[in-house]
Amino acid sequence: MEKLGLVGLANSGKSTLYNALTLSSTAVAPHPFSTTESVVGDAIVPDHRLDRLAEVHSSRKRVYAHIQVADVAGLVSGSSSGAGLGNRFLGQIREVDGIVYVLRAFTDPLVPGDDDPLSNLETLELELALADLASLEAIIDRRRRAARVDRSLQPELEAMQAARDQLAGGTPIYRSSLPAEAKELLRNAFLLTDKTVLAVVNTGEEEGVSVAESEVAARLGGGVVVSAPLKLEEELVKLPLEERGEMMEALGVERPALERIAEAAYAALGRWTFFTTGDKESHAWTFKSGSNAVVCAGAIHSDLARGFIRAEVIFWEDLVEIGSWSKAKAVGKLRLEGKDYLVADGDVLEIRFNV
Repeated sequence: MEKLGLVGLANSGKSTLYNALTLSSTAVAPHPFSTTESVVGDAIVPDHRLDRLAEVHSSRKRVYAHIQVADVAGLVSGSSSGAGLGNRFLGQIREVDGIVYVLRAFTDPLVPGDDDPLSNLETLELELALADLASLEAIIDRRRRAARVDRSLQPELEAMQAARDQLAGGTPIYRSSLPAEAKELLRNAFLLTDKTVLAVVNTGEEEGVSVAESEVAARLGGGVVVSAPLKLEEELVKLPLEERGEMMEALGVERPALERIAEAAYAALGRWTFFTTGDKESHAWTFKSGSNAVVCAGAIHSDLARGFIRAEVIFWEDLVEIGSWSKAKAVGKLRLEGKDYLVADGDVLEIRFNV
């Protein structure tokens, strides 16, 4: 399961986003460092496609995809050198697959903190870059000594030296000028700024989409940015489905921001979703984009991959339009695909197998 780290300055709304994603009841105190330890939970990935499939088949159970989320303690300027709660929390970020920058754009006189999202991002990037710089300098010394004996390590050493120069200027690796080959050679360094990133701009309920969203995206080098009033999202997700729909309609919210955030995270990590559906259960399964039918069958159960014969396939929208799996089969709309079929995001599968 992929793991996302929520990173932000103190009181940016990280814990609010964590609570909404994981349906946690963790209290969020209106003062700095209300989160002092990194907390990890499983987040349901909302998916309107699964909801439609479940409605069509009157499924008794819905199983959404999940992703691990870590709420990392708030950073401050100087965290990389021990300020605030220190950089011991930076080590916890190294364990995640992707980083979600939570950037504050709401104003509240009772909650201290910088409410300029671009300034938030600049501070966070600098702290992570400086932490990477300190880590890389230690690694370079060891690599330099090893390269004197083993010349095959020279390309890796040169890539690290180039990365050090970028980091020394405060530029994170993900938007540096380093070529792809150099970044590949940096994998074993496990740098914080060499991870997949996206940003969530936490707005107030009355502010709507942040005007800084495009500036944040430009700063990230075209990365995905989602604006959302996170406190409202946290309250919405706690409502029963029917009440949630009514509240969203009253507020003019077409689609929950949490769904957009989850989609953005999955896209950034290169994850796609296929479905199985029926009257008993509609289930969302995640897989690495570009995977074939056998790999996806194995996501359901290893026996399905081992005894794979064929996959019956239809795109989710086509299935919803036709009305049911049985109707789609009756009118010949199900395709039979073999082992090498590359499953598309949104495909509905039924695996034929024999063990």
